[in-house]
Amino acid sequence: MAILVFLILHWYFSLFFQSVFHHRYAAHNMFTMSKFWERIFYIGCFLTQGSSYISAYAYGLMHRLHHVHTDKPEDPHSPHNDPNPFLMMWTTRNSYINIHVGNTLVENKYKKDLPEWESFDKIAHNWVVRVLWILIYILIYAWLATAWWQWLFLPITIIMGSFQGMAVNWWAHKFGYENFKMSNTSKNILPFDFIFWGEAYHNNHHKYPTTPNNARRWFEWDMGFQSMRLLQLFRIIKIKRLAV
Repeated sequence: MAILVFLILHWYFSLFFQSVFHHRYAAHNMFTMSKFWERIFYIGCFLTQGSSYISAYAYGLMHRLHHVHTDKPEDPHSPHNDPNPFLMMWTTRNSYINIHVGNTLVENKYKKDLPEWESFDKIAHNWVVRVLWILIYILIYAWLATAWWQWLFLPITIIMGSFQGMAVNWWAHKFGYENFKMSNTSKNILPFDFIFWGEAYHNNHHKYPTTPNNARRWFEWDMGFQSMRLLQLFRIIKIKRLAV
């Protein structure tokens, strides 16, 4: 079942960069790092997200708007604006593209301290590069797949980053439990988050959006925060606040 091993590794490596770099670093500035390491993370995002690569700058800006307009019509990725997760994914894609190309006017106060590597994004964000990644994935599946049904995972591989974002944002505003009563519908999907790298604690995150540790109760465990602690131990990043 080599293709399943590949899929699992792709899921967790891609999710690591999306959770730690895009979400916690770009959108929420939970830690600092040198320009050198910031660019290493950019490259890591490109290598793990591949055909679904997104700009840390545009994502960070889009996600900040999500927190400002949660569950409202202006929310760029809310399940309450679309009837199903696939339409929400399409809405999110359009919101992201409009921010990336500058069609969406955003106040300057939301643009503060966003990472930006414009020259790299021009290459990684190019449609030709995306097509090349898709061809690479097809070759990997041709090499590893041992049954026809394993090819059904290929679309998930191609849109991995978008699929992960959809999964968290759809489910976490639809199903789960609440530790905190909020004016929005954010929920915690899993009591022990072994799938979404700590991003499943969405209700906790909306309550404390700048706190590095999304876990709040004794049975909750935030893999993203633990990976940040490890990165800090190796002096790659410096966490701004201790978890509370």
